[in-house]
Amino acid sequence: MAKTSSGRYFEDFRIGDVIRHAVPRTVTDGDVALYTALYGPRFAVQSSDAFARAIGYPRAPIDDLLLFHIVFGKTVPDISLNAVANLGYAEARFLAAVYPGDTLTATSEVIGLKENSSRRTGVVYVRSAGWRQDGTKVLEYVRWVMVNKRDEAARPTGELVPELAPSLDPALLGDGCPRIDVAAWDFGLSGAPYRFDDFEIGEKIDHVDGMTVQEAEHQLATRLYQNTAKVHFNQFMQVRTRVGRRLIYGGHVISLARALSYNGLANVFHVAGINSGTHVSPLFAGDTVFAWSEVLDRAALPGRSDVGALRLRLVATKDRVCDDHPYRIGHDYEPGVILDLDYWALIPR
Repeated sequence: MAKTSSGRYFEDFRIGDVIRHAVPRTVTDGDVALYTALYGPRFAVQSSDAFARAIGYPRAPIDDLLLFHIVFGKTVPDISLNAVANLGYAEARFLAAVYPGDTLTATSEVIGLKENSSRRTGVVYVRSAGWRQDGTKVLEYVRWVMVNKRDEAARPTGELVPELAPSLDPALLGDGCPRIDVAAWDFGLSGAPYRFDDFEIGEKIDHVDGMTVQEAEHQLATRLYQNTAKVHFNQFMQVRTRVGRRLIYGGHVISLARALSYNGLANVFHVAGINSGTHVSPLFAGDTVFAWSEVLDRAALPGRSDVGALRLRLVATKDRVCDDHPYRIGHDYEPGVILDLDYWALIPR
């Protein structure tokens, strides 16, 4: 009996399966430093223990997307080791702050399956959750991923495309953020004076800066999250595919775009939820990422006068500046668009 695993293929999944993912991961200050080195995020709450303590955190929490990537990485060997591409996200909620020293584990439930018309691949829908060592759920999200089949003749045991909410109810947001002392928020140190009431629905912000991705960076980042998907590492395999190159992990694009968004959204300090996310096209080493944001909505949180929620569309492009806010031409995305992320984030009132 083989002691190694080649991972699950599409026909190995069953709707209702609950998977407990291996290898707990203790977050360290080294993880935070390496994440900063990879993306350069400058949000004050996650950058400074002193700033975070002043407004009500026990210390600087880790970046919300670092939490997302670590939990995501735990799921890869069981869900997407044999993936063609990760396709999208929905119903993501950040439920508790995580700090260096916390240990994270993950579970997933298979909630949908759909065979593709080519019969060579299928789409797997999972609801995944991250847990802290004390049993607190810190993150939950749905994602769907295209997975290769081992045997093209194999049929799925059942097919279902789950119905997902188009957006999160703002009343469900805010659990991951303690009540903060806005009077102690130093807008000079955070980098911008703009608060919740300074943003208007429909406003578009070009984040101006660009960041070129190198091969070593995306390889290092994906290893940091213990993400073992073959499409990110195995050039021997990828050279035989249509694209012929290693794909950059989609989460790498999200973190790059989020870091770039500091220039214009410096006080938008906490990603509270992700309504939907689409990886429109692949990114490769040597491409330069730019980003822009649109304010889709604003919402007060029940019982909270300290922070409000902005619903933001974050669009990332490759080798395409964003001063004209590139997005769609009719029903199709403009050439160069690589990410369309719809999320809720908190900002002081």
